[in-house]
Amino acid sequence: MPDIRIILVRPQHPGNIGACARAMKNMGLKNLVLVAPQRFPAEEAVARAAGADDVLAAAAVVADVSAAVADCVFVAATSARARTIALPPLDAREAAATLCGHARSGPVGLLFGAERTGLTNEEVDYAHALVQIPVDPGFASLNLAAAVQILCYEIRCSVQGAVPIPQPDHRPAPQEAFNRFLGHLEQVITDIGFLNERHPRKLMRRLTRLFRRAHPDDNELQILRGILNAVQHPYPPRKGASGPDNT
Repeated sequence: MPDIRIILVRPQHPGNIGACARAMKNMGLKNLVLVAPQRFPAEEAVARAAGADDVLAAAAVVADVSAAVADCVFVAATSARARTIALPPLDAREAAATLCGHARSGPVGLLFGAERTGLTNEEVDYAHALVQIPVDPGFASLNLAAAVQILCYEIRCSVQGAVPIPQPDHRPAPQEAFNRFLGHLEQVITDIGFLNERHPRKLMRRLTRLFRRAHPDDNELQILRGILNAVQHPYPPRKGASGPDNT
């Protein structure tokens, strides 16, 4: 199976964690990451895992989404509701095939939000695409483990060849490097007075989505950061230079 992380963000009930572990093991996935779980480890999680104890035992527990996806080359976020700043939408089958395709280049992550509140906008900002399971709009809320089961099933179908897996054209930079670039960008546009101090996060959210759609690799990020460095520390003009030739 590809290196796909099932990432449960702020799960509230240990029984749901166990049920998700069971759903993963049913479909051959074992890489579970828990972001700030309310109660874990817990006996209820082991009981609901029903034999998927090894998935629970190997689960990584981290403090935030940034740590969970630091080395991921692609991240998808599940959500039952629309977002103000839209991400490319994928249904469950498209998402599974896309994740499997990017997993050929490195680790990928699939985010699931807390049972009552889902993912915050700040947590969705780490994603390249938004996953929505096509359910009855009159009753769109899925149990956490049920949502994990559906996505894990579609991932298994993709791996077994039932769904074509798209091939990414290059290896995107890991999230850690991308986040460093975003921090650098925010600092520069603040320094030059471009960032609107009344709505700083709205602008940064739009810029984040813009650059995520491009899937820059490490070399491209270095070029962008070189441009930002040049803005911060301009080179002195060369003697006799008449400006750039943009013809």
